[in-house]
Amino acid sequence: MHKLKSLLLLSCALASFSTIAANDTIKFGLEAQYPPFESKSPSGELQGFDIDLGKAVCAAANAKCEWSETSFDGLIPALKARKFDAINSAMNATDKRREAIDFSDVIYRIPTKLIAKTGSGLLPDAASLKGKHIGVLQGSIQETYAQAHWAPKGVDVVSYQDQNQVYLDLTSGRLDGTLVMAAAGQSGFLDRPDGKGFGFVGDSVDDDKILGSGIAFGLRKGDTANKERLDKAIAKIKQDGTVKQLAKKYFGDIDVTPK
Repeated sequence: MHKLKSLLLLSCALASFSTIAANDTIKFGLEAQYPPFESKSPSGELQGFDIDLGKAVCAAANAKCEWSETSFDGLIPALKARKFDAINSAMNATDKRREAIDFSDVIYRIPTKLIAKTGSGLLPDAASLKGKHIGVLQGSIQETYAQAHWAPKGVDVVSYQDQNQVYLDLTSGRLDGTLVMAAAGQSGFLDRPDGKGFGFVGDSVDDDKILGSGIAFGLRKGDTANKERLDKAIAKIKQDGTVKQLAKKYFGDIDVTPK
């Protein structure tokens, strides 16, 4: 009788564990001000490439997605404070960020380019931009790149908490250009009426040490459990073509394959 009771208790425990596993949740942190990666619809719903990517990862991991919003430069502190499980906000895995957090496997890669007025003659190098005002998103790798390569040579690098404010100051003439991920600059500005008269100038900038190996989910140091389940889900949606399909939908012909 005692053995039967123990078996029944074990069975209940296993059933409870299975229910918890089936209803598992992955809570992603993001900044919803960076289309086409993440933004909000007129009705307030989260939308964009990273939102759909997160949903696909959750489905592959048999988990439910939840979302937590904060400013981009507040994402790493919030992750460390355990406000969510992973950063899913177009964050490049760089050497500098790896000092503070871990990352999942790289999922995709987007080139970084300079936007300026069409016909301005500006190029994405310090000599061309000396004395100019270039807007960047605070906490981004574009800010790090511009501060390292351009600011010491006379370029005024201006940081903003919101990329949309960068675009406003660009159209008003307070800025001469902005350094952004190409896909974000295209859909978030150039494809819109306010972007008329502006365009990408020059080639994409390159510095793997600063710009990183590609975009991945940010994780707390030593969080091997979340890394394992996310990496498995990422591998699955890469293999079944989901990442390529989403990239085509949001980025057109931009090649997002990691190096």
